[in-house]
Amino acid sequence: MAKYELIATSAFGIESLVSKEVKRLGYKNPMVENGKVTYTADEEGICKSNLWLRCADRVYIKLGEFEATSFEELFEQTKALPWENYLPEDANFIVNAKSVKSQLFSLSDIQSICKKAIVEKLKENYFTEWFEESGSKYPIVISILKDKVTVLLDTSGTALHKRGYREVGSEAPLKETLAAALVTLSQWRYDRIFVDPFCGSGTIPIEAALIARNIAPGLNRNFVSEEWDIIPTELWKKVRKKAYEAIMYDKDYNIQGFDIDNRVIGIARQNAIKAGVDDIIHFQTAPVSELSSNKNYGTIVCNPPYGERLSEKEEVEKLYKDMGKVFKTLDTWSDFIITSYPEFEKCFGEKSTKNRKLFNGRIECYYYQYIGPKPPKRI
Repeated sequence: MAKYELIATSAFGIESLVSKEVKRLGYKNPMVENGKVTYTADEEGICKSNLWLRCADRVYIKLGEFEATSFEELFEQTKALPWENYLPEDANFIVNAKSVKSQLFSLSDIQSICKKAIVEKLKENYFTEWFEESGSKYPIVISILKDKVTVLLDTSGTALHKRGYREVGSEAPLKETLAAALVTLSQWRYDRIFVDPFCGSGTIPIEAALIARNIAPGLNRNFVSEEWDIIPTELWKKVRKKAYEAIMYDKDYNIQGFDIDNRVIGIARQNAIKAGVDDIIHFQTAPVSELSSNKNYGTIVCNPPYGERLSEKEEVEKLYKDMGKVFKTLDTWSDFIITSYPEFEKCFGEKSTKNRKLFNGRIECYYYQYIGPKPPKRI
């Protein structure tokens, strides 16, 4: 099999989690940078990465990297890449561009020049003047940062947070990839109770259930590279078969999701059914003020309202104060709360054990982590 330089992109703040996932898949020495993790893998690695990476946004093949400060340089160096190794004669390829702090900044010009360069290269290899582009899709990304051009081939297609189980959501949905990161960072032990008191359409509890059951997050969706000539269909079938065999159905879990909105609780139940984990999640309509449990050493992971509008400030501050009072009654539990509200700890009534800067979409947030006591050792 061929070797490819792959780039798994992610939201800022969770790159280290993606790196750990890459290592668990068996790929050594991933390089971590802002918003991306770079590693080497073969065709099977492309399949496994798309199926199994829970916290990554997309998986790209890096085709080349070079400096370009003129459109002539961009054209010639893009043309010099081995496009014939990736694109068949009927390839339907779209070129998208992004440019930051670079002399070449017109995205439409970058896209058209790179498209022309690729066509010219393919003309030389396929001995034709016209390409119908009637075949499989090959999404190409030209990324320019400080005059350094990175040419990428998107193997995912639709972003990886689109697991396929969430057809509809609440008004402020959390991306599935970030929800998986929040669960992972909580280090939840699967033999303990897991609660999200602001579950909305159920994303956090569902991601917790997928992790606990070892269900590959991409198992119920397709990827654009499944149609490519460079990856045999049988290889995709093999990787999917192994993923199905890896699911653990033999354990019971105590995962609960609550929300004050009865409508979104109904949506959460439907989403859990689509994800195949409805049998291990209990959803119920209830306000956070009613949260209680006789279980010890549980884990709370939640994404409460942030109070983005000025008119919501008093309401959100009261909510955070109520959370602080309720969560304190669960004195052996660990609590993990993501919010953009700068005065959260003051309202909650306690300084967090530690916090971590994360981005929910474009909103800068902090993940406040309150680590509870360890349970006594079993004799």
